[in-house]
Amino acid sequence: MENDLSNSRKAYSKSELSDADALENPIELFQKWYFEVDEFGGTETNAMTIATIGLDGFPKSRVVLMKKYTWEGFIFYSNYSSEKGKSIENNPNVCLSFFWETLERQVIIKGYVEKIAENLSDGYFESRPDGSKLGAWASNQSEVVPSRKYLDDRLKEFEQKFNNKEIPRPAYWGGYIVKPISIEFWQGRPNRMHDRIKYTLQENFDWKIERLAP
Repeated sequence: MENDLSNSRKAYSKSELSDADALENPIELFQKWYFEVDEFGGTETNAMTIATIGLDGFPKSRVVLMKKYTWEGFIFYSNYSSEKGKSIENNPNVCLSFFWETLERQVIIKGYVEKIAENLSDGYFESRPDGSKLGAWASNQSEVVPSRKYLDDRLKEFEQKFNNKEIPRPAYWGGYIVKPISIEFWQGRPNRMHDRIKYTLQENFDWKIERLAP
């Protein structure tokens, strides 16, 4: 099978990222871009790709949902015992990327990831729909299972177990925060002369701002 995509391309012309647009703190610029994309009508603006280094030495990327961002970093939730969780425990260096096609933008974040406080994970878990809570109990994430029926039966098992009861957060499930050391903002421009502004965290916790060639 062969599919030649050599002529598959589009022109980027919706916006620009000038030096004057590079706010002093990258989290401020991230928030500005996030709001602009959301207001423009982006689909799941909080969807981000996280890349980890697996126990086999290979990188692996997958899409997760960012649930909060603060001055300190970017928060998401997962099963600590999953392939992703084991990779993070072994190597906390990760990369996040947001791709916002509607405004022809990317944000690429390198940083260190760590678990958030248990009470914060508890608070978020309590806000989830019951179905999502039960799913966290029923799924041993990333493990091989014999069939779909096995998963459906597991879900029914926990539906019965917690029927008319409060559903607690499993100890193996909770939040992570990615604390950035560099954040790159990419804005598509005509003729592939894209705007790229990179922020790098310094030892004094100031951010060094540089423009990169496209």
